[in-house]
Amino acid sequence: MAPLCIIPCGKKKIWDLDPEAGAVYAKDAYQGTLHRKCRTYAEANGCDWTILSARHGFLLPYDIVPENYDTGFHFPKDEIIADETLTQQWQEKNLYAADTLVLLAGKKHETVLKRVLAQPEQYRWQKPLQGCRGIGEMLQRLDLLS
Repeated sequence: MAPLCIIPCGKKKIWDLDPEAGAVYAKDAYQGTLHRKCRTYAEANGCDWTILSARHGFLLPYDIVPENYDTGFHFPKDEIIADETLTQQWQEKNLYAADTLVLLAGKKHETVLKRVLAQPEQYRWQKPLQGCRGIGEMLQRLDLLS
């Protein structure tokens, strides 16, 4: 199986551009620069990818995002997706089949992943954005890597 990139969703969404958009595929929902550059990196490097959303969990490109939202992993625990649901999605969507996880997000996402994966040590981890001190550096690094 191809490496699996874990990419962040981001605050800017299709509904910010078109409030009447209705339900859309996950691949079309997220419009932020970091999200788009992470997708470009994943696709340019032959990786499968999933979006990790604090509201909807692991989203594959053709999963449906029903409406706009603003939720992050820094929100109170009762306002974000439950760890148990994330673990269940990881299994149901066969994401566990990857042997390499490419984390294209920050420490919050890594903390969530290591908490919900049954055996995080079974994966080979790549962190191309490790050491970046903010979104500006992340965007610059993605430009260099893609």
